[in-house]
Amino acid sequence: MNTKMDVGKWAVALFFAIAYGPAQGLATPILGSSLDTFAVLGQQGVTDVPTSTIGGNLGSAPNASVGGGYVFTAGSLQANTALAQNAQINLTAAIGAVNSSGPGTLITGGNLDAFEMSHGGSIAPGTYMVPAATANLTGTLILNGGGSNTAVWNFLFPSSLITSTTSKVIVQNVGNGAGVGLYWDVGTQATLNGPTFEGNVLAGTLIAVGAGVTIDCGRLASSTAQVTLIMDTISTGCASTGFTTSGGFDQGGGGTTGGGGGGGTAVPEPGTLGLMALSGLMMLAARLRRKTIA
Repeated sequence: MNTKMDVGKWAVALFFAIAYGPAQGLATPILGSSLDTFAVLGQQGVTDVPTSTIGGNLGSAPNASVGGGYVFTAGSLQANTALAQNAQINLTAAIGAVNSSGPGTLITGGNLDAFEMSHGGSIAPGTYMVPAATANLTGTLILNGGGSNTAVWNFLFPSSLITSTTSKVIVQNVGNGAGVGLYWDVGTQATLNGPTFEGNVLAGTLIAVGAGVTIDCGRLASSTAQVTLIMDTISTGCASTGFTTSGGFDQGGGGTTGGGGGGGTAVPEPGTLGLMALSGLMMLAARLRRKTIA
């Protein structure tokens, strides 16, 4: 038996299995590589009462209308560009992935605030179905990750989501936030009146944002309609909430990050893992060869 040759074959096979195989779901965020770059994405345009501050790309496809005044802290205008078109494809997939995590826990009790209070004053990670009768938020909604870096919340709204001018969303106790996911999957219209909100709003129709609303960790994406802004601040950077930059909420969705996964702490990319495995097995082959010669 040629031990060196056998180990070498196993090393090469393992390299390709790890580097190019289906495992290690941490490599691809649920939102997709194009949608991940957008702070605001419409399907039929984006309008703004100047001036809104945007931390990420802002665009629309196939309607190229992105009127209004914007100040970009990151990103740029994407009027029916290839990137915006691909982001819409990503959005369709992301909505499907979030929906597949349901139906989850049914929220009852009058509105989101009442459900929160009936569960100890905060909502733990999980998937929640929010019927029309309870789809309003009037106060402060606290999402408590229990210290997990990979806490994921999926809120499924078969119809609409409405937040009042006194509402706030606070995400807390999530470690370094590297794998946190917060998704608001809204079947029809999302109406956000602020003053602060967090997470990824994935809406079937219009997203209407009131004056002076701040989303500093998330994005707004409409799959069939417009996004309307009024002097708002929308950013994917998570700067003031303690999450990682470049989309701290982007990793997540219910198990593994690819196709809806739960994210996680930083790990080597799959190709790096393959090289590490190959290196280790080749070292083993060399040792076995030396032992055989001796």
